[in-house]
Order: sequence, then structure tokens, then C-alpha cells
Amino acid sequence: MLSRIKYIGMCECNKSYFVRGLGVHLLMIIFLCITSLSCSQKDTPTDKIYIVVSILPLAEFTEKIGGDKIQVSVMVPPGASPHSYEPTPGQLAKLDKAQLYVKVGAPIDFELVWLDKILAVNQNLLLCDASQSVQFIKGDPHIWLSPHNAAIMVGNIYDALVQIDPDNQIFYDKNSKQYIKELDNLANAIVRLLREKKGRNFMVFHPAWGYFARAYDLKQIPIEKQGKEPTAQGILRLIEQAEQNNIKVVFASPQFNKKSAKVIAKEIQGQVILIDPLEKEYIANLKKITSILVQVME
Repeated sequence: MLSRIKYIGMCECNKSYFVRGLGVHLLMIIFLCITSLSCSQKDTPTDKIYIVVSILPLAEFTEKIGGDKIQVSVMVPPGASPHSYEPTPGQLAKLDKAQLYVKVGAPIDFELVWLDKILAVNQNLLLCDASQSVQFIKGDPHIWLSPHNAAIMVGNIYDALVQIDPDNQIFYDKNSKQYIKELDNLANAIVRLLREKKGRNFMVFHPAWGYFARAYDLKQIPIEKQGKEPTAQGILRLIEQAEQNNIKVVFASPQFNKKSAKVIAKEIQGQVILIDPLEKEYIANLKKITSILVQVME
């Protein structure tokens, strides 16, 4: 699960999203300049462990374990998409202070494109793969959207924190067990709420909810496939699917264009509802989304 940084070759990157050419080189030059100017002005409190994570849910998991002994920074900020976001020079400059980087570990495009550059900044950075022992769905990197997977990820982050700071193992152990208990309670509550909805379909623009659907015996019908908007014929087929399954709500994510979702919703005399797969307050977010699903599947 844990490894000291290793150079990750270009061959591992998703070429369809890879940032090419002069722009990346200029960004790295700017970053190096900022780093050289700021290396003597570190603003992270010396008594806290500085940790960097890829996405907001990882920040939530890490903070629940580390409490007031850590400071967490998120690379992909609120409202941004991990499929296309590029870090700022300022974000890259702050990496020289970090002791731990927590990655999703499933193949999200941000990590495929940027992780080798991020890790090259700090030769002493410890890397935690939060996906260790998670059972993947091919082509779906959104592993955190199952509470069971979230509990596994919390366990992986706990192991990393103990490796960095063994003196506080008891503190981290207590916090991680408490949060995993909360995740178990969440999972059980969702099972009860969706028990009568097994086998039902729901339509989403971006196919982020495969792990949630698998956990609760639901099926997501995605509008976007492999990062591509549907064709006119594709939209007609989706409208037919929605009508056949009595779907009146199309779910969309705030990080993506909602045009196709609105077109389909209009044709089925339904509505578009936003649900965010990257909300930081993980438990509250999944409770809210479950409540919405229960209502729209009546």
C-alpha cells in the first residue's frame, strides 16, 4: 500500500487527458521559481503533520483520523473536476512541506496526469494508495462512493499516518475505529432505505455512481460515456430508456455541463437534480443522495 516515491512513466498516463507541450513545461518552471522563493517561508505549523490529498472526500477521511494533529490540503478544489483539473504553481510549491500524499489509487485522470510531477517535487514524500484492497469496477475510478470502500480507504490512511507518526498510534486508532463505525451505520441505514428499490434504474449524466449502485443493487444509466457527450441518436435512446423505466429525474454533477441532461429531462417531462460525488462532508452527502433516490423512485 505504501511506497516511497517512484517515478511514474508517461506510459501510465491516460493519453486522452494528458497535458501536452509547452504549457506544462512553463507551469513547472513557474512552480520551481515559487518554490525557490518560498522554501525559507514555510507556513505550516511545526507541530502538525502536513498532508496533501487528491480530492475532497480523501480530506474528510484523513481529517477524521488525524484530528488536530494534522493539516490537510486538497489538490482538486471544490467545483473542479478530477478528470481535467490542473494544479496551480502555488499548490505545487506547497508540496515541499508535505510528509504524506494520499491518492485515490483508482485511475482518476488527475492522478494519471499529475502524480509523477507532484511526487517529484518532494523526495521524502510518503505515498498512500487509499484504494489498496478495494474491488474495482473496470473503467470507474469513483471508489469512495461506496461506504464499504470508504471504510477500507480509511484503514489505508490510518496505516500511513501511523507509519509517519507512530507516537500517536492510539489516537489515530481510536479516531479511525469511530469513523469506520459511523460508515458502517451509514451503510446499514442506506440498505434499509433502499431495500424496496432493489433492481431499480436511475439516470445520471456522468457515470460516477457505479460503486454506490453495486452496493445497493441499483443500476445507473449514464448519459456521458467514456468522457463523450451522446449523439442525437444516443439522446433518443436515453429518452426511450427513461420512459421505459418511468424515470422522471436526471441526475447531474456540478462539475460537468448539464445541457444533455436538461434536454432529456425536458423530453420526459422531468427535472435535473444536482448530486455531487466530490462533496467533502461524506456521510451527510450520501444520506442526502439516498433520500433523493428514495423519493424519485416512488
